[in-house]
Amino acid sequence: MSEGRVLERETELATLTDAARLAAGGSGSVVLVSGEAGIGKSSLVRELRHELPPDARLLVGQCDDLATPRVLGPIRDLAGSVGPDLARALRHTGGRDALFTALLDELDWSGHATVLVVEDVHWADEATLDLLRYLVRRVADLPAVLLLTYRDDEVDGGHPLRRLLAGAAGAPATRLPLRALSAAAVRDLCVGTSADPDVVLSLTAGNPFLVREVLESPDGGVPASVVDLVLARLHRLDPSTRDAVERLSVVTSTVDRALVDALVPGGLTALAAAEDHGLLVVEPRRVYFRHEITRRAVVDALPAARRTALNAAALAAFEGTAADPAQLVHHAAGAGDVAAVVRHGPAAARAAASGGAHREAAAHLRLVLGHREHFPDTELVELLEASAFECYTVGDQGRSAMTDQAEAVELRRTLGDPVALGASLRWLSRICWWCGDRPGAEAAGAEAVEVLTSTGHRRELALAYSNTSQLAMLADRCDEATEAARRAIDLAREVDEPAVLTHALNNLGTALWSGGDASGQAIVEQALEVAVAQGLSEHASRAYCNLAWQLLLDLRPREAARHVEAGIRHAEQAEHVVFWKYLHVERGLVALADTRWEDAVADARVGLDATNPIRCTALFVLGRTTLRTGNPAQDLVDECWSLGQALDELQRTAPAAALACEAAWLRGDLATVREVGRPSYDEATRLGSRSWRTELGHWLVLAGERVDLSDLDHPYAALARGDWRAAASGWERAGYPYEEATALTHAPEVDVALDGLARLDALGAVALANRVRDDLRERGVRVPRGPSAATRGNVGGLTPRQVDVLGLVAQGLSNAEIADRLVLSVRTVDHHVAAILQKLGSHTRSEAVGRAAELGWATG
Repeated sequence: MSEGRVLERETELATLTDAARLAAGGSGSVVLVSGEAGIGKSSLVRELRHELPPDARLLVGQCDDLATPRVLGPIRDLAGSVGPDLARALRHTGGRDALFTALLDELDWSGHATVLVVEDVHWADEATLDLLRYLVRRVADLPAVLLLTYRDDEVDGGHPLRRLLAGAAGAPATRLPLRALSAAAVRDLCVGTSADPDVVLSLTAGNPFLVREVLESPDGGVPASVVDLVLARLHRLDPSTRDAVERLSVVTSTVDRALVDALVPGGLTALAAAEDHGLLVVEPRRVYFRHEITRRAVVDALPAARRTALNAAALAAFEGTAADPAQLVHHAAGAGDVAAVVRHGPAAARAAASGGAHREAAAHLRLVLGHREHFPDTELVELLEASAFECYTVGDQGRSAMTDQAEAVELRRTLGDPVALGASLRWLSRICWWCGDRPGAEAAGAEAVEVLTSTGHRRELALAYSNTSQLAMLADRCDEATEAARRAIDLAREVDEPAVLTHALNNLGTALWSGGDASGQAIVEQALEVAVAQGLSEHASRAYCNLAWQLLLDLRPREAARHVEAGIRHAEQAEHVVFWKYLHVERGLVALADTRWEDAVADARVGLDATNPIRCTALFVLGRTTLRTGNPAQDLVDECWSLGQALDELQRTAPAAALACEAAWLRGDLATVREVGRPSYDEATRLGSRSWRTELGHWLVLAGERVDLSDLDHPYAALARGDWRAAASGWERAGYPYEEATALTHAPEVDVALDGLARLDALGAVALANRVRDDLRERGVRVPRGPSAATRGNVGGLTPRQVDVLGLVAQGLSNAEIADRLVLSVRTVDHHVAAILQKLGSHTRSEAVGRAAELGWATG
């Protein structure tokens, strides 16, 4: 059976060709083609080649299923099909900016559409994802279509591709989720064969590749799995052809002609039968498997000894070429060739890091460090420090940055270089803090200062002082932080070190600002300017975080939002995943202030798998949002409280205490409010933290405690003094609608309190609205009904629109399909689905549908 026209893909082909025609006129776009393996993504791309306008061109790059992907692999695939400027840029991996510019120039072919296809982008390395995010933000102004294919069933919530997909929401983007063949299509394919269409459909679920494999089986039998099908086809080949296919199966990328000749006796001519049987696509300059799952089936079925030997052969062939280091390491690992892993691993890590692929760099270093006994201590210590830095950058808790850095410090103690030891101790201090080990951070930081003071090395000593300042600032010890920062700044200016200067200015400004000196903001902004001007991405990301955090403490969420958005863009481009997650959580705080509950939840969830300081704040956002919207939140409250206490910094303990106080007050447990709130209030007072002292004092006043907040100008302080008007006015000016409505409910005038209640209802603030209703009834007030009958009558408190969305979820529609059906944006549907999951206490879509059914809801 020939492939012929792509079955049931006429609509998708029309969408792609229309996008190409629009691109020729200068209106570029992104097209996201998704589906399971074998669903027809690659077939659709091949068919597109015949449907494009005559003056359009198609460029195709492929992401490979390497243990550690090739850096910019799919872009490198374009080298023989593009102009000399881009080809030249591809040969110089360190020049990211030059490469990005060259690719933009290549795509900017006025009047002619270019369709740039990147297949299997779920396997892309970080550098490729970075470049694609760069293109996504600019494609609208190019005569180009960026077409990305990926397996959506392999992209979970924490997959790196999620950031790219989220970024596409802000571009002109079309989502084309490919579905299985219908029963009618399968019946059509079975015409002229002895196969039973119903059996074929039940065995393949309509997957085009599996259907095709079943129907092409010569005996008409139905194998139990695709592996059986592929192996049956493979073993029908003569031994020499089968040997050739197996030799190629260990190579995860397209195999160029020279490598085919090196690996396969007889070269291309030996592959003719495999091509005839549909296993391989053979072109004059390259060979590749028709389907990736075919290659996987072949290589997975190989005996371990045979697979090892073939990887060794591939390694030997690659080593004689200018191969990508990642490819060399992949085959070295597969061959069990420790010497080759040791030989190529460090270079592969450096190439990945210089290309911005920090996850890949970390993976290479973990592999290399598995053979640390092969490196002298002088090299090993550098590998350990590099690994710690890469793991810190990507925020990977599964790979212990702290363990690697601690081992590096112990090695440094034996190598007789006190400057290097001091620098390593300073990094250990930083990593300890990120991992939630403040005592370890303090000890390592103090030793770094002690060691470096004796060396007279001013740059490293300045960094050590700045690290000490940072630790003190993070603990709200503002005077100590200011003193150490000023010493660091003096030294940084002496040695003219911008990196040290921006780090210390950041600490100084944040400490002053936190201590009540408003001039600190300008100093943090100066630190940001220096970092951006010098290309110091980590320091810039930290400055964005500190600006947003302090602005939120000052009740200035609108200003914080601007810095958060800029910071997210910066951290994303720089591949600083840990800061990207932290800034998302801060964006969740902004959304919480604005009562955009669903946005707050979505952003906070990004930080749940981050290090404990970030997770603690994420739990605070999730806990407060869940609590205020009337959903079970005690588990979140308890974990936030427990984690905050373990981290032992006011910036964690105070929010955790405020959340616990709010939860206790809403359920009428005033004793717990006093028990939890008083110690944190006293600590905030001792450290001079105005914002947390005020909020915690507010909760204590509600619990009947006597607290003096007369010296503070803050809406919570006004409310604690009984001045609800000033409190409501202050919250309104600041942009906190929930807190403004809360202040109104404290008014003795019934009409004002009822206005506050109505506002809470409109915001979906179920928990507080219920408590206010009870309080008003106790005052003898006739209280109007709460949310609309439609909302109250719906399962789980869903709104009518959420019920509409749930019905389409139950039909198996994707968010993009639901958006089309209901004439909504995909982002809006994303928010509705997140709200449905939250209200029904579910983790998955199917679980939500099942939970709704348990509550008596039916789709009919």
